[in-house]
Amino acid sequence: MMTILYNTGIFFYHLLIRILSPLNKKARLYLTGRKNWLSVLQASVDAQARYIWFHCASLGEFEQGRPVIEAVKKELPRYKIILTFFSPSGYEIRKNYPLTDVVCYLPADTRRNAALFIETVRPEIVFFIKYEFWYNYISQIKKKGIPLFLVSGIFRKDQVFFSRMPWGDWFREMLGAFSHFFLQDRESAALLSGIGITKCTVSGDTRFDRVAAIANSSQPVPIVEKFSAGKPLLIAGSTWEPDEALLVPFINNHPGMKFIIAPHEVNRGNINRLVQMLKKPPIMFSQATENNIDNFDVMVVDSVGILSSLYRYGKYAYIGGGFGVGIHNILEAATFGLPVFFGPNYSKFREACQLVEKGGAFPVSSAESFEQAFRQLAENPEFLKKASETASIYVKLNQGATGIILNYILSEFHPVLNSVGKS
Repeated sequence: MMTILYNTGIFFYHLLIRILSPLNKKARLYLTGRKNWLSVLQASVDAQARYIWFHCASLGEFEQGRPVIEAVKKELPRYKIILTFFSPSGYEIRKNYPLTDVVCYLPADTRRNAALFIETVRPEIVFFIKYEFWYNYISQIKKKGIPLFLVSGIFRKDQVFFSRMPWGDWFREMLGAFSHFFLQDRESAALLSGIGITKCTVSGDTRFDRVAAIANSSQPVPIVEKFSAGKPLLIAGSTWEPDEALLVPFINNHPGMKFIIAPHEVNRGNINRLVQMLKKPPIMFSQATENNIDNFDVMVVDSVGILSSLYRYGKYAYIGGGFGVGIHNILEAATFGLPVFFGPNYSKFREACQLVEKGGAFPVSSAESFEQAFRQLAENPEFLKKASETASIYVKLNQGATGIILNYILSEFHPVLNSVGKS
């Protein structure tokens, strides 16, 4: 019965996407990206090759899975990598990612699509990142006897897998199809153990490895260095309207500082809305030059893919999303030793909770509380230094998940891969 309800829900979800597509860009991309997916996939896949499949919901999960993709590519070079995304925001940005051989959308999770996808790709190993659970794909993977791993998984007791209602059993069966879970914390392992799942390793979060790699390989951005001009620089990343409603009064009231705002949505309409809110006219990142940069105190990043390289120039960071469903990635800023501010909706993010407890991050709920938290840092150099060190040390101490995962895959679970990949 639950399978029928699930498949019916998938049908109506995609019907809704079709209805919304004329009015919604993401819905349109979702549909056009999956148009003729089977023939496109068949043309892209090498029938003679051996594939490892990684699936990510969106861009954030890709960054989480990226260290494992890169490690697998290095250790098993004879395998080809296929990378799938559920969301347009992930696919559109990473569709040309060079370390994969095929990048595409995940077709809708119907029984037929799942069977055709698995039959076409013939993956020998599958990695789902963090929290992707698609029933028909998981069923086909299990049916074919393909090893399936969850990377950087994290579970909460309020999730449906742990429900005592009748449908809880159905969802728990899905978890039973996984060969092994690589988990972020011991709490997740305890929850799984409570429902009889012990094929787990608490490996930590691969995002720490990713942000460390970003910090080590980040390239200088001379225009931003010149823009900061020795003044304290606050970098606001992945902001939404409620974040900007808090940030703009702060910016307007701090003439002795410099500010960079990187909104989550970089379309022209959203950029124009943000510009109109500011009393100080900003310079667009795309228009900044050595000749004009000295005339501005505010820079707006109007492109994607540059934010992580900018944090090295900051003194403070504000990360958006905390007035919505949840905050964006705080680790990219923390790895450079920036104390991090964010909105009140952060309780589902383990790294945010831990960094708040340790004194490297500061939740705010209003312009007043933001100002108060900022002054606590700005007016106390020792407190600021401690918060900065706390943030960077926290990232360093939590690295290493990728190595744990790779060692398990190569040795304990599938030792034949070692010789196949390097022969």
